[in-house]
Amino acid sequence: MQYESLIYPQYDAPLLEAYAGLFESAYIILHPFVSVPVDLAWKATRRYPGDEQILRHGTKCSWAQVADQSGLGNYSRLSQALLTSIQSVGEELCDYPASETLKSFLESESIWMPGEGRFEPLLQMDFLSAFDAAGRGELVHVPEFPNVDPVQRLSVHRLKKREEPFPSRGTVAALDASFLLTVDWDSFFTLFFGPSALVTEVVRRQNLEGFFATPTTEHFWFNYSLGCSAVTIYPEIGVAG
Repeated sequence: MQYESLIYPQYDAPLLEAYAGLFESAYIILHPFVSVPVDLAWKATRRYPGDEQILRHGTKCSWAQVADQSGLGNYSRLSQALLTSIQSVGEELCDYPASETLKSFLESESIWMPGEGRFEPLLQMDFLSAFDAAGRGELVHVPEFPNVDPVQRLSVHRLKKREEPFPSRGTVAALDASFLLTVDWDSFFTLFFGPSALVTEVVRRQNLEGFFATPTTEHFWFNYSLGCSAVTIYPEIGVAG
């Protein structure tokens, strides 16, 4: 198994065609917004909380809640607002009004933006639950740049006990590459590839907000200029709509 090939897929093809079509399904896990106590809010600190603060004091706040309460309305526009705020998309894709609306909303609440380009701390235990569900005691971490940093095998138990640090970014995969989770630089979501039964079980059990990729869903699922519709979530489990 060439683990080095399990890096984040190319942008210009449907997600389900990634990795030579090896995986039955792909689920886009949205990184949650982070609710914090008032003393860690923007109004009090003007500083994004550290990982330990997030793990100790933070709780998940859904995109659905933020989209509704901010008035942005749907995941696609909320994604555009987030990407505009970190200047990670071209000028033609920026939505400055949405970005300002989101900024004003977050600054008025005890809520921070999701983390981008890394395995979100509030999701790490959820990700490890996939390995538990599949009965796997080890995983392989493929770094973002495997030609620079080494591939590592890690103990799921030690990661759950936080005896080893959870990888910051890249890919975590089953040793037999039957499923994986991967995150891309400047993205506010993690992709979960694997058998439909396993992915569905983990998503439902952990209540992971997001949606399943359709045969035409690409990395830029939020891009209206590509003909993408506003992404909505249907009851029980998400699908792109």
